[in-house]
Amino acid sequence: MRPADLAREHGISTQAVRNYERDGFLPPASRTPSGYRVYTEVHAAALRAFLALIPAHGHAASGQIMNAIHSDEIGLALTIIDRGHSQVLRDRETLAAVRKAVDHLTSSAPPVSTRSGTWTVGELARQLGVTPATVRNWEDVGILTPERDRATGYRVFHPDDVRDAELAHLLRRGGYPLDRVSTVVHHIRTAGSTEALSRALQEWQGKLTARGLAMLSAATRLDDYLGSRGR
Repeated sequence: MRPADLAREHGISTQAVRNYERDGFLPPASRTPSGYRVYTEVHAAALRAFLALIPAHGHAASGQIMNAIHSDEIGLALTIIDRGHSQVLRDRETLAAVRKAVDHLTSSAPPVSTRSGTWTVGELARQLGVTPATVRNWEDVGILTPERDRATGYRVFHPDDVRDAELAHLLRRGGYPLDRVSTVVHHIRTAGSTEALSRALQEWQGKLTARGLAMLSAATRLDDYLGSRGR
């Protein structure tokens, strides 16, 4: 097989095939007396495996997996794959936690202060019925991100900060640990509202599903490749 034969199957350039070989993503090709590369079905299987790994594990990790296989370090390749699966599992657990929290928020909307202007840490603490130390602890874990007054160095809380604090207070009363509260508030802060966050979570779910299915496909292709080279 020529580089063009491998490239044509995937709609990539022959230079890309040569680059993948150079980078160790494909096993070394033999050469004709005139110096042309000669590929086999083993190389074709390697290319299918590598390209299938990319949507599942990312380009960098996919290259590391193929390099590990070609260095006869199957254990390392499997470890990299396991890390990818672990990350997806953590993402699924985080998604489930955020969804549960958002459902809690939408069914028990926190009171939103109508006061304009800025708040001090003491004023915000009194508004919520907590201690200033609690507010500062929420800042320490990333739930709140207040500015500092340039002259005094004191914390200054704007209306968005008050909203985040009220959300955090509601979730804490609902029994949510600080790390999950921080995650939820961060997502809401980024999305702008619980409605926008719900849409974003739906998209996140779709991406996780697509990645999970890509992992299944990649595992099949990688198994085929390992079988073609006698494992």
